[in-house]
Amino acid sequence: MKKILITIVIAATLIGCSDDDQKSYPPPTTGGSGNEVGTAQIWVTSGDESRLLSAQDHLSIIDNKETSYPSITINETEQMQEIEGFGAALTGSSAYVINNLSTAQKNSLLSDLFDVESGAGMSYLRLTIGASDFSLEDFTYDDMPQGQEDPNLDNFSIAHDEMHVIPVANDILSINPEVKFMGSPWSAPAWMKDNESLYGGKLEEQWYATYANYFVEYIQAFENHGIPIDAITPQNEPLHTSGYPTMRMEAQEQANFIKNALGPAFEGANISTKIIAYDHNFDEAGYPMTVLGDGEANPYVSGSAFHAYAGDVSAMSQVHNAYPDKGLYFTEISGGEWSIDFSSNLRWYVQNILMGSTKNWSKNALFWNLALNENHGPTNNGCQDCRGVVTINSSGEIEKNEEYYAIAHFSKFVRPGAHRIGSSNFDDNSGLDGIAFQNPDGSKALIVLNETPTSKTFSVIMGENRFDYTLSSESVATITWE
Repeated sequence: MKKILITIVIAATLIGCSDDDQKSYPPPTTGGSGNEVGTAQIWVTSGDESRLLSAQDHLSIIDNKETSYPSITINETEQMQEIEGFGAALTGSSAYVINNLSTAQKNSLLSDLFDVESGAGMSYLRLTIGASDFSLEDFTYDDMPQGQEDPNLDNFSIAHDEMHVIPVANDILSINPEVKFMGSPWSAPAWMKDNESLYGGKLEEQWYATYANYFVEYIQAFENHGIPIDAITPQNEPLHTSGYPTMRMEAQEQANFIKNALGPAFEGANISTKIIAYDHNFDEAGYPMTVLGDGEANPYVSGSAFHAYAGDVSAMSQVHNAYPDKGLYFTEISGGEWSIDFSSNLRWYVQNILMGSTKNWSKNALFWNLALNENHGPTNNGCQDCRGVVTINSSGEIEKNEEYYAIAHFSKFVRPGAHRIGSSNFDDNSGLDGIAFQNPDGSKALIVLNETPTSKTFSVIMGENRFDYTLSSESVATITWE
C-alpha cells in the first residue's frame, strides 16, 4: 500500500461563536478504525503567538473514509484557475528599509520571506511604476520642468529604482527565481496630464501613444536589469485621486488607451507582459466589465485586478462569470494601526483575502507594503499608520507581522502553477472553512480554518483514505499530500 506523506500548517485566528460552536468533539482516532497508510507533519501558529509556524508531533492517515466528524472531501479531478503566486508590494519605501539593513540581516530577512524551504516562499511581487504614496519622494521616469514636454521620451530614466528597488529585486530573484513581478503606475508624468501635476488629473489623449511607449521603456529597462515584468496595470486605483501621485482614468478611457495605444505598442515591441485592467476596489465591478466589454480592447487584456478597501470579494466571481476566459488578480490590502489584534487580523486575512480571493477565481493574492519601519514609513503623503508584512525597526530588529504568517500559510505550500481543485464545504454550523489546490508536482495543499473559540475535530477525505485532526480554537491548517 502506498504511503502518503501529509504536511499540515496551522495558524490561529479569532472570531465570535454561536451556541453550536460551543460543542466539543472527542480526540481524533489515530489508526484504530483503519490501517495507517501515511503520516502527517504539523506546524502551528497560535493567535496568542505562542506558536509561530512551529513543528508539532506527527499524526496518522488511515485507509477508512467513514467518519462522524465534520468533513471535507477533495476532488482533484475538478481543476480550476491556475495560481501565479502570493506576496506583497516591493514599494520604494519597502526596498529602502530592506536595503539599509546589513548584508547579513538583509539576506536573512529575504530568505525568511522568499525561500521555499526555510521561509515563506513568497512568489509574487507588485512594483510601483514611478512613485507612490510609499516612496521616498515624488517622481516618474520622465519628469520635465514646468511647461516642457518630452514626446520622444529622451529623458526616460529608472535611476530612482536603481538605488533600492532593483538591487533588492535582484537579491530576491537570487533566492527564489520563480518570483513574478507586476508593475502599476500611480501617475503618468505631469506633462502628459490635463492639470500638469502628479496629483489627480487625467492623461491627455494626445499623449496616449507616448505613454504606451513609456510602459514599453519601463519593461525593457527592468528586463535589462534581469527583472522580467510579468504583468502591468494601466493605472493603480483609477477612480481615486489624492495629494500624492494619483491619476483618474474612467473605464472607457482605459479601454480606449489599451486598444488605441498600449496593446498595439506591446504588440509592436514584441512585449509579452500581460495587461491587467482596473486595479481598484471590489465595489466597482462594472469598471473591468466595461473594459472587457470593449471588443477592440478585450483581446489585449489578460484579466482584471481588485483591491479590498470597499465592496465584496464576490465581485471577482461576477467578472469571472461574464468573462471566464480572463484571469482575476487580487493586488492590494493593507493592515495598520486601526486593527492591531494579531489573532483577529490573521483570521480575517486568511478567510477574506487568501481564501476569499482564490475561491472567487483569483490567480494571486498580494498585500501592500512588504516592509515598513516602526513609524509606518517612509511615507509620501499617503497612509500614516499602515503596517508592512514585516516591520524593520531603526535598530535593525525585524518583526514578522500577522500578514507574514497569513501569506506564508499559502505561499509556502501553494506553488506557482498550482490549480485550485474541488473540495466540498463543511457544514455551515461547524465553524470550519476550507480550500484545496494541486501543485505542479502533483502534491495537494488544503487550507482549513477553524473560526471558533473552541477546538474542532474534522476529517479530510481523499478517495478511500481519511485523516482526522483536532484543530485548536481560532486556527487555520494547511495540509499537503502527495
